Amino acid sequence: MTLAAATAAVAAADPHGFLSPTGVEIAFLLVGLVTLGAALVTVTTRQLVHAALWLVVALGGLAVEYLLLTAEFIAWVQVLIYVGSVVVLLLFGLMLTKAPIGRSPDADSGNRWAALTVAVAAAVALVWVVVDAFRTTWIDLNGPAAGTTEVTGASLFRHWVLPFEALSVLLLAALVGAIVLSRKDKADAAAAPVPGKEGAR
Repeated sequence: MTLAAATAAVAAADPHGFLSPTGVEIAFLLVGLVTLGAALVTVTTRQLVHAALWLVVALGGLAVEYLLLTAEFIAWVQVLIYVGSVVVLLLFGLMLTKAPIGRSPDADSGNRWAALTVAVAAAVALVWVVVDAFRTTWIDLNGPAAGTTEVTGASLFRHWVLPFEALSVLLLAALVGAIVLSRKDKADAAAAPVPGKEGAR
């Protein structure tokens, strides 16, 4: 069998390619573009509340991308943890600190070009690592779900136990540090003299 015949046989066995995408692949591309646009608006807007709301759109787009890749467990974790917890925490922080609702001139640090350089370098490195690692890997989007709870749990606790436990210890250390810092602030506030009482003496 010649090379041309082998190529034709492979093309006949797998009719879908870059030039003939399926509906799922088109939806994946469109959702990816929306997610990228929302992420760009998140980091460029000067309104903090708008940035948090656009972050919801970006994280929700990532969840949809996971669903299209048949990883529904990761998609729901994305929604519950990031959209349901992290963004809500950011909004509560904005409300408790009485952040301005409109435009905030303090939201721009002046290091825009340095931040853009770092962001582009990180994006290029990430894309290169992902492409190099999964160059010949194809996901069957029409097959059974590949990211179920059973599959993800087996992979996590079989091959990624040590990083998972290290992350748990890191989060515990951050929690203990937050408690220590908050107690120290309360102790300093209690030990500070009251101006009215000093004047009365």
